[in-house]
Amino acid sequence: MEAPALFISLWLLMLFPLCTHVQTLDSVFLRVEPYRLQFFEYESVTFQCEASNDTTGLKTVHQTERKFFSCNTKTTTKSTVSSCTVQSVYHEDSGEYWCESGGGKRSNSINITVTAGSVILESPVLPVMEEESVTLRCRNKMTWSNVSADFYKGGILIRSSSPGEMTIHRVSTCDKGLYKCRISGGEESDESKLAVKARDQERNHTSNQPCSDCPSSDHPSSDLFFIIFRNVVPVVMMALLLVLLGLLHCGKLR
Repeated sequence: MEAPALFISLWLLMLFPLCTHVQTLDSVFLRVEPYRLQFFEYESVTFQCEASNDTTGLKTVHQTERKFFSCNTKTTTKSTVSSCTVQSVYHEDSGEYWCESGGGKRSNSINITVTAGSVILESPVLPVMEEESVTLRCRNKMTWSNVSADFYKGGILIRSSSPGEMTIHRVSTCDKGLYKCRISGGEESDESKLAVKARDQERNHTSNQPCSDCPSSDHPSSDLFFIIFRNVVPVVMMALLLVLLGLLHCGKLR
């Protein structure tokens, strides 16, 4: 039976790199709906906090005012989910939010901006994984249809778009930073931070290289090899493992 054991060991070694790409939730995790960092005044915003293995109560905290919101909490066998809806947000509600469990555990933090103006930038709340695509959208409060917009990074114009959105294909660490947009007529959004998460430690060591040395993210592309490796190889290896075990079993019967 040494052959099956060796085969299973090789199988686990091949699966190990794949497992490093699976994002595990923290013990306490905060989400926000709608899924963006900027909001117009008087919008309704929902904070949803989820805690695993801690059912002692959750509260959502505002950093500057230390505001506590009354939340509707639902407990399941696996986690506790606490949902807090603010029916109308105001400019003074801007700031950093996070969850705290009754056991003292703290979640990730989300820094939202509430504007009294008429333009916001829609950007992702959580960090974007390297080599994935991300779309930034410029929204006008007066109309939710597409508008012409200029997009800025660090105060520098990087792109103009008539549909009012900008897609970055194959994001790299060079793309992280502060973004804002401006519509025709001169009104502009506040800045929001786009965070980029390195795929592995090796790339994380090189993430501080000058952006002039980083690969360009302006050309759409897909990592076909990674997709095939992630989705096809495990199925093929499992089939081979079953075939091998079947052959060994038949040989034993003989």
